[in-house]
Amino acid sequence: MTPKSDTSQMRLMAIPNLAAGGRWRVEAMRTLSEACFLWFTKGQGRITIAGVTRGYTAHNAVFIPAGVMHGFEVGPQVFGTAVFFGRDSTVTLPKDPQHLRIREVHAQQELNVMLDMIQREMDSTTPAHDRAAWHYLGLLGVWLERQIDKTSADTPRPDAARRLVARYTALMETQFRQGVGVGDLATALGVTPTHLTRCCRETCGRSAIDLLQDRRIFEARKLLTETDIAVGKVGASVGFASPAYFTRAFQNLTGLSPSAFRRAP
Repeated sequence: MTPKSDTSQMRLMAIPNLAAGGRWRVEAMRTLSEACFLWFTKGQGRITIAGVTRGYTAHNAVFIPAGVMHGFEVGPQVFGTAVFFGRDSTVTLPKDPQHLRIREVHAQQELNVMLDMIQREMDSTTPAHDRAAWHYLGLLGVWLERQIDKTSADTPRPDAARRLVARYTALMETQFRQGVGVGDLATALGVTPTHLTRCCRETCGRSAIDLLQDRRIFEARKLLTETDIAVGKVGASVGFASPAYFTRAFQNLTGLSPSAFRRAP
């Protein structure tokens, strides 16, 4: 499969544009091969990271490491900037997801200026503009580290349910294409499916199977829109045991059959 964008390079995008190809592109559970930083400047909604759902509002900064499952709402009033660091990035970044509420006006302005400078250098044709953009991106990493340090004392430690669900989403990411079920994943985590589902509902309001199916269907939709792989093979490649089961699950979540989804504008 050939991606539509080069994820080896850093990119800035307006958050509403992320959903230009359909809100499922941001709301469905998915992972990225690069780190991502979200800066919300207007609106509100909910964001789920590693199976934990929180509300976000204006002046919330969210950092999502590569390979961490997430999805978030983008309503008509939501605006902000998404920064993708690129797979080749050498910027020093946090190892864990972060959700920061930036209350200091100075810190908000500092971030806005930094993002403007990154975009300006990326759009420039002056000598060394690409190197300048990378340096500003490094300053963004420093800004993020300092904000985490400021808020660390006020950030509660994850409880047992959140730790379990984070382990579940990480394990799911490595195995969902292999056709494993919630029971298999729960066993690997040393808990019962009932307990796992109870924890998922506690942290994000969804069951363990809902998270698993959402992750599979997101990947299926990407393959249907971005490749010409046969519909039957798409289902198998994302872990569905039979074409019929894939079609039922896909239609139940999207309202369309896989073939109709592919034909849709």
